[in-house]
Amino acid sequence: MKVLIVVDMQKDFTTGILGNPETFSVIKNVSDYINKFRTENPDGKIIATLDTHYENYMATQEGKFLPIPHCIRGTDGWQLVPEIEKILGDCIKLEKITFGAVDLPYVIGRDEIIEEIQLIGVCTDICVISNAMIIKSAFPEVPVKVIADCCAGVSPESHRIALDAMKMCQIIIEEEIL
Repeated sequence: MKVLIVVDMQKDFTTGILGNPETFSVIKNVSDYINKFRTENPDGKIIATLDTHYENYMATQEGKFLPIPHCIRGTDGWQLVPEIEKILGDCIKLEKITFGAVDLPYVIGRDEIIEEIQLIGVCTDICVISNAMIIKSAFPEVPVKVIADCCAGVSPESHRIALDAMKMCQIIIEEEIL
């Protein structure tokens, strides 16, 4: 079975308070890739992560380092981008309170035969890399791939740096898939 992880395609990261031209522009690629994955892997598993914070965000460690309230559970910015929400349908949605979803390996299925795990989404340099490293650590013999043109970071430079760092950790970086 192949698994696709769609990382944090939420309004606050694409069109909202922490969005930027790169994260906004990747929405179409992510949408197209989800459709492609579903077509090529009818028995595949899709998991969407949701960065999830609460009203006490500013009192958290992350809030002290990034003092911009975002993805507060239940707000409009916490919601997935509508185009992505529609395509994802009834996939597994995993709320996470920090950059990486530490329980992601269990949601993927530690007892299942996993052929490959792919990641797409935002932000490459924070949440994508965190989740890719968790997955690679939990599944060291499973190919873990990041689809570069379906990811965007805080800046083009930090996006590229994150891709290079993941490559050094034996995560496969697929360029220009679409």
